[in-house]
Amino acid sequence: MREIASDLKFPEGPVAMADGSVVLVEIAAGALTRVMPDGTKQVVATPGGGPNGAAIGPDGKCYVCNNGGFKWHEETGQRRPILQAEDYSGGRIERIDLETGAVEVLYTGAGDVKLRGPNDIVFDAHGGFWFSDLGKTRARDWDRSGVWYAKADGSLIKEVAFPMVTANGVGLSPAGDRLYAAETQTGRLWAFEITGPGEIRRDPWPSPNGGRVLASVPGYQNFDSLAVDADGNICVATLFSGGITVISPDGEILDFVKMPDPYTTNICFGGPDLKTAFITLSMTGKLVAVEWKRAGLKLNYQEV
Repeated sequence: MREIASDLKFPEGPVAMADGSVVLVEIAAGALTRVMPDGTKQVVATPGGGPNGAAIGPDGKCYVCNNGGFKWHEETGQRRPILQAEDYSGGRIERIDLETGAVEVLYTGAGDVKLRGPNDIVFDAHGGFWFSDLGKTRARDWDRSGVWYAKADGSLIKEVAFPMVTANGVGLSPAGDRLYAAETQTGRLWAFEITGPGEIRRDPWPSPNGGRVLASVPGYQNFDSLAVDADGNICVATLFSGGITVISPDGEILDFVKMPDPYTTNICFGGPDLKTAFITLSMTGKLVAVEWKRAGLKLNYQEV
C-alpha cells in the first residue's frame, strides 16, 4: 500500500484521471478536490453540502451526488458521519466543470419525490447514469432509499428500484447488462438485470425492489461504494472490518483485502493497465494506492 495524500476531510468518490491524478470529494469540506500523483491537493470546486459519489460524464464534466451534508463526530484526529446535518441543504445531482470549477445543479428530484442523500454514481454507454439515494439519518428515523436513473443532458430522471435499506455503491457489469447496488446497513449486494437505458427486469415478490440478493457478509459489516474489475468481479468497500470484499458475478466471496481504516469507503481503478486500485480511507482522511491482482474495468468515458 502506498499513501498518496493525507489530511483529507472524509474523502470518497475517487475518479482516476488520465494524467495520473485522482479527482475525489471531501465530504466534510463540501469540496471536489484533485490529488496529483505527488500528493499535492488542488480544490476544483466547493459546492457545499455533502458531495459524495463522482463520475466523469460524456461531456468530460464531473457529475457529483451531493447528499446535502452530514453531522460529524470527531476525536483523536478521526472523523465519521453520524446524522443529517443541522444545516442540511437538500439532496441533488451536480455537474462540475473541472477546468473552471463552475457548479450546476442538474436534478433535485422527480415530481413530488425529492432526492434526500444521493450517494454513488456510474455512467452507462448511452450517456445516462445510475445513482443511489442513501437517504438521511436522524436521531429517531431514517429515509427509505433506492436506485435512480437519469440522463446527463438534464432531460430525464426517475426512480427505478425502491425500497432499499441505505442504498450505497453502484456499478455495472462488463457487458452493461447488470446493475449492482450495495446496501450499507444490511451488508448485502443486490443485482438487477438491465433491459434498456434506465430499465430493469423486475424479479417478483418477495423481492422488495425488483432485484435479487447476490451476496452478503456475516457479522457487523456494512457495505459502502464499489468498483467492478475486468473479469466482472465486484469489489465492495466494507466498513468496520475495514477493507475490500471481492465478490464474483455468481455471488461467491473470492477475497478480502484488509485496509488500516474501519471506514474504507471507495475504490476505483487507474493507471495505464488499470491495475492500480485507488482506495479512500475516510475516517483517517487518506487516499492510498494498491497494486491489484486483476485489472479494473474501464468505465464509460474514462480516459486512461
